[in-house]
Amino acid sequence: MRRATLVIMLKEPLPGRVKTRLGHEMGMVQAAGWFRRTALSLIRRLRDPRWTIVLAVSPDRSGQISRVWPADLERTPQGRGDLGVRMARMIRAMPPGPVCVIGADVPEMSRQHIARAFKALGSSDAVFGPATDGGYWLVGMKRTRTVPPGLFKNVRWSTEFALDDTMASIPDRSIGLVATLTDVDTLSDLNRLAGKLA
Repeated sequence: MRRATLVIMLKEPLPGRVKTRLGHEMGMVQAAGWFRRTALSLIRRLRDPRWTIVLAVSPDRSGQISRVWPADLERTPQGRGDLGVRMARMIRAMPPGPVCVIGADVPEMSRQHIARAFKALGSSDAVFGPATDGGYWLVGMKRTRTVPPGLFKNVRWSTEFALDDTMASIPDRSIGLVATLTDVDTLSDLNRLAGKLA
């Protein structure tokens, strides 16, 4: 049986290099610290024998030797290009079997959310976890067919159209949706999430 792979996209948590929109509101050092804590907590929570975790790191060279991320998990460089180019590269590069790609800025994500996404790939070619801002926190592909060459083309990233644009880039594939969650880009996202979790 082909093993499922969960790819976590990670940037080195350096002030001014990660969560900069949040940093403009709360300070770059605080935003980088928040991302580091959130990402490490997420990695711990998502460990599960049902899937293999691969850390897709950036910057390519320093990310591969970083002491921030757990040393026992496989790391691979994200490489160059916009977010879509990098995610498509990760989907194509993983071993045979279903693959899901997530970011690390979704504090409410759990193993149950990931399990439901992989389960959705049992009956769909692709799966998305919608975000409250119109983007998405997860994208997955079954990969029993070739990964579509148009995947992530003409996507308006960081807008409310990101999910719709991405789904439009794979018109001939069946698509499943899982829970809508909040990814944190701004202080208002963080405050809204704090109230929701409380």
